[in-house]
Parts: sequence; structure tokens; C-alpha cells
Amino acid sequence: MPDQKNPPVKKPKAAAAQPKKPIEQAAYTPRPPAKPARAKARHWGLLIAFLVMVILPVAGSSWYLYTRAADQYASTLGFTVRSEDVSSSLDLLSGLGSSLGSSGGRDSDILYEFISSQELVRAIDAKMDLRRIFSRHYDTDPLLSFNTGGTIEDLTAFWQRMVRVSYDAGSGLIELRTLAFSPDEAQQIARLIYDESSEMINELSAIARSDATRYAQEELTLALERLKLAREAMTTFRLANQIVDPNADIQVQMGLLTSLQTQQVSALIEFDLISETASPNDPRVAQARRRLEVIEALIDNERQKFGTGGSGPTGQQFARTIAEFERLSVDREYAEATYATALNALDAARAEANRQSRYLAAYIQPTLAEKPEFPQRELIVAFVLLFSFLIWAICSLVFYALRDRR
Repeated sequence: MPDQKNPPVKKPKAAAAQPKKPIEQAAYTPRPPAKPARAKARHWGLLIAFLVMVILPVAGSSWYLYTRAADQYASTLGFTVRSEDVSSSLDLLSGLGSSLGSSGGRDSDILYEFISSQELVRAIDAKMDLRRIFSRHYDTDPLLSFNTGGTIEDLTAFWQRMVRVSYDAGSGLIELRTLAFSPDEAQQIARLIYDESSEMINELSAIARSDATRYAQEELTLALERLKLAREAMTTFRLANQIVDPNADIQVQMGLLTSLQTQQVSALIEFDLISETASPNDPRVAQARRRLEVIEALIDNERQKFGTGGSGPTGQQFARTIAEFERLSVDREYAEATYATALNALDAARAEANRQSRYLAAYIQPTLAEKPEFPQRELIVAFVLLFSFLIWAICSLVFYALRDRR
């Protein structure tokens, strides 16, 4: 039986879950709308600076280029200095062939400087009045035209603007571009430049030929003078000694001496034979002895002419006369050989100089423009815009950098 005294205890029921109250959110107050942006003084300053430093230069340059600047026409010319060398066997005689070699590169260097020189400007100005051509539009286009009141130095400076030269030192090619206010004048200027340059090259060639032959000509003149003196000395010697060729006289006297010696041998044999067969008082012995003595005297006389005791036709020692003649002969032969060598050298130099041909060869004839190419308006305006904007941007950055450092 269940225990009546201890009845089961009933557990109380859990209270029903109460619903959670919603968390009250904080009140949100929206911010008022921002005030409209207003340009400040610095902004207006940047805008004004942009207008002054960018827009105004671009507008001004565009206005001038498209309304005032005169059209310019270009003519192109290209040429080079050619040199044709022909080798000659005469170089072996003179050795002057190398002195005639002229470098086309050096000539092109000279020509490159000549085209920009005042001398060329003065020459072309005298032929076609460059001042009038370049100053034709000065009233409407003073910036790109020449001032008629300018000096020759001013004209040369303006010439260097209108004539642009490009030079390849490796190949020696020269190409130039001439500008003028009409196509015919640009082409004419290019042709005159070519003509003056060709004349300059001809002058350089003439100077080279003159330099090549001058030394040989001087040597020939000295050799000729030496030969004249040698021949005059020989003539004076012959007139003074009345001898044309002492060597011939020596041959005659040597023949005479040989003949006398032969006669001496015969007379000596005859004298010995007579002395053996006849008495000492025999007249034949005295006659043979006398004949032998005469021959010996003649031989001694002829021998003395070759020694220090003899004398020649003028009273001088014959040996000294022979020595003087030989000295004069050697001087004359040397002078003749020197003259022949100098003459060959001059002939070789002249022949090689004539073979040396330097000339101006045009690979681009002066062109005639059909439309103006200059001034390059779009390019100039673009450069003005670019540089003006860069200057404005740099000035703005500098302004803000200084402002932030305060």
C-alpha cells in the first residue's frame, strides 16, 4: 500500500516564458545637407593663371600663325664630293701620288661650314637680292620675315634659319632644305648654293694641284740652276786652258810615250850591236848614242808632263789640270742627273694632278614645291599648348606646396 503519510509532492510547473521586450533603438538625427561649394580666391587665381598662361598664348600663337604668318615653300637638295683617283706608274719615280690624295670627308666638312658662312650669303645676296626676298612679308609677318634694315650679320643669322643643312660625316652626304616665300625662289636659292659649292670645290682642287706640283717645280728650278752653273764652269775651264777634253790629250800623249819607248828599245838594240862590232871611235857609235839620248830625253819630257814637274798649256801642272777637269765633269754629271730626276718628278706630279678629279655630285636635284610646308602651324600650336600647360602646372604645384608649409 502506498504510504498515506507521505503523499508525493507535486513539482510546481515552470512559469511560462515571458516574451522579451524589444530593445529600444537610439534616436538618429540626420545631418543637415552640405552647403554648396563656393570658389575661393585661390581657385579663381588658378583659373585666371590658366587663362593667362595657357589659353592666351595658344590663342595668340594660333591667331598669328593662321592669319599673319606667310606660307613658306621648301626646296630639297642633296650632293656629295666625289674624288676619282687613278694610280700611275710614275709614282715610282716621284713618290708624289700620296700627296695628291684628297679626302672627300675633309672637303665635305669644309663645304658644310661654307654653306652657313657669311661669304656664301653675301655672294647669293649679290645675285638674287636675298634682303628683298626674305623681307617681302615683313609688314604682315614681322616674326618670320627679315627686317630690311638688318646688317649682313643679321642676314646670315636669318639665312641659317631658312637654310637647314644635314651632314653625314660617315658617308660624306650633304642634304639641305631651303625655305622661301615662293617655290621658284626656294629652288633658285638651292641651285645657287649648288653652283657656289661646286665653284668652291673647284678652287680646292686647284689649290691641291698647285700644292702637289709646287715642291716638284721648286726642285726642278734648283736643279736647272745647278746645271747651268756646272756647264758655265766647264766652259770657263775649257776657254782658260784651251782644252776641250784633257782625256783625249792624255790618250794622245800616252800613245806618243808608247811610241817613244818602242823607239828607245830599237835604238838601244842598235847601239848595242854597233858597240860590239865597231870601234869606240866609230862615228856610227856616236850617232847611235846620240839617237838614244834624244829618245830618252823625249821620254823623260813626256813623263814629266804626267808628274809634278811637268806643266800644261797654261803653265799649270798637267795633273792638276786633269784633276780640275774631272771635278767639273763630276759636278756637271751630278747636275744633269739631278735635273733629269726633278724633271721626271714634275712630270709625274702634273700627270697625277691631271688625273685627280674632284667634283660635286648631286644625288637630289633642287626640288620645286607644289604646296607650302612651313610654318608647321599645328605642330607649333601643339608645342605652345604643351609648354604653356607645363609651366602653368609647375607654377600651381609650387604655389600649393608653399601654401601647405605655412
